[in-house]
Amino acid sequence: MTVKKYFLAIVIPTPLFEKVEAVKQNLFVQHDLKGALRSPAHITLHRPFEWKEEKENVLIEQLNVFNFSPDFNIELNNFSFFEPRVIYVDVLPNNQLLALHDALKMHAKKELKLFNEVNDSRGYHPHITVASRDLKKPLFFELKNYFEDEKLSGTFTCSNFSLLKLEKKWEVLKTFSFNNL
Repeated sequence: MTVKKYFLAIVIPTPLFEKVEAVKQNLFVQHDLKGALRSPAHITLHRPFEWKEEKENVLIEQLNVFNFSPDFNIELNNFSFFEPRVIYVDVLPNNQLLALHDALKMHAKKELKLFNEVNDSRGYHPHITVASRDLKKPLFFELKNYFEDEKLSGTFTCSNFSLLKLEKKWEVLKTFSFNNL
């Protein structure tokens, strides 16, 4: 049996997707930061977990029956930081996004026996990472000064979420609409 890594996320739609990816690409070209390039621009809903690839169909079936409504707007507002290693596009506080996260977390716990998100004591802080893992402290503070003045904002309608799978990098395996009825 092959065990693979998966996670659940809202993949940012066009044209905001291209704007965020351009920031990540620029950080790669200028500073050789490639960690954030391993996944498409997204807001994590359920952090990475392991699952038997042979039972991927069970995972997809259980996510297919998850329902959430109505669609809602998500607003992005410039950059923020988890010192001393992460630069991200900030997501403005949003009760519907929190409700989606909670509902999906409980569905994953009950139907898929996934507990890693439930046991996360850090709390849920929606964001879109543009630099992390390979960002070292001295460069972090240099880039923080730069990104404090940078602007990236916009709003999009959220009507689905995606299951991503780690191959050489994270790829969207399947996207699920909220209203499957």
